[in-house]
Amino acid sequence: MPMAAEDIETLIRAGIPDATVEITDLAGDGDHYAARVTAESFRGKSRLQQQRAVYAALGERMGGVLHALQLTTAVP
Repeated sequence: MPMAAEDIETLIRAGIPDATVEITDLAGDGDHYAARVTAESFRGKSRLQQQRAVYAALGERMGGVLHALQLTTAVP
């Protein structure tokens, strides 16, 4: 079953409360998304650490219910 964009945003914001999250459904199938996550809490962290924080917020859904996520992280 595909995952709704709103659910992805909710999970990321729960794990990274200061995040601004933009989700785009790349294929219109609810399985392939792009996410841009901007958070002040990313400041001073490497890109890898930023992305790990997002994946941690998504938990076991990544690679399961959520098939593919093109991820961009940034500091405001």
